[in-house]
Amino acid sequence: MTRAKGSDEHAVLSTRVIVWRAVGLLVLAAGSITALWLALSAGRAEPSVRLDIIRTALTIVVGGGGAAGLLLTARRQRTTELDLAQKDHDSTEARVTELYGKAAEQLGNDKAPVRLAGIFALERLAQTYPQHRRTIVDPLCAYLRMPFDPHGTGAESRQEQQVRESAQQVLTTHLRAEDADSFWADVRLNLTGATLTTFTFIRCCARFATFSGAVFVGPAVFRGSSFDVQGDFRGPHDGIDARSRLGRTDFGGVHGDADHIARRHRPARRDAGASSLAAEHPEPSGHPHPERGTLRRPAQSEPLRFPWSSD
Repeated sequence: MTRAKGSDEHAVLSTRVIVWRAVGLLVLAAGSITALWLALSAGRAEPSVRLDIIRTALTIVVGGGGAAGLLLTARRQRTTELDLAQKDHDSTEARVTELYGKAAEQLGNDKAPVRLAGIFALERLAQTYPQHRRTIVDPLCAYLRMPFDPHGTGAESRQEQQVRESAQQVLTTHLRAEDADSFWADVRLNLTGATLTTFTFIRCCARFATFSGAVFVGPAVFRGSSFDVQGDFRGPHDGIDARSRLGRTDFGGVHGDADHIARRHRPARRDAGASSLAAEHPEPSGHPHPERGTLRRPAQSEPLRFPWSSD
């Protein structure tokens, strides 16, 4: 049976260990009795002294047997405790799996309110069970990677946009370290090729975040955010005919050592400790601009560095 996490710290005593410990106690008792008997034989002790010696020997024997019994009782008690812990662990895992499955099913529903319910159900699961956060964040990212036309005008398109913006908000809200209780550390964001509308990634902290080939519709703000290991903004063809749209995107105050290439953009301003990219232009009518950017292994004290900057 697979034990719950942490059970190795308090492993159940095996039968072999108990037998050897009992044998050790018996050997100790036998040795003590022999030593006492030799003491009786060598001297001419008074009868009362001999009686005390015999009584002591019997006490050692009985104590050894009692210790062996305590070992057996402790083993049974610990086995029972671990079995209960394992059952509780299995019950929790089954519950999480059930709720996760229901939320994922809601996320695939054709009705927008049901999809919203699925998003918030996943959020509650991730908040309640931190050990499953990586697994729970994955379907939210996958949902945002699904094809979406941000320029649709029908009611269904507007509803879908609301659902997607709710998923974005769930992710960004829980990546702000100001609130330790709601912060989701060590999650990975895979938003490769995602269409993100009015994306606000302000003061967010992420270890890994991939925006390769993502399309940002409307303002996208990464101000004050940090990527501990990697933040990837490359296009799907490494900058050649890429689909990553970084117009109207603000990288002011993003911590890290970064490269950023955008053929039609230049930093709007430079200030101490940060570089800002806040260029704006109208939505393209033809092919998207080839552009890419990568944030990798940042150092918190260094500003963003652009290829065209003077320093």
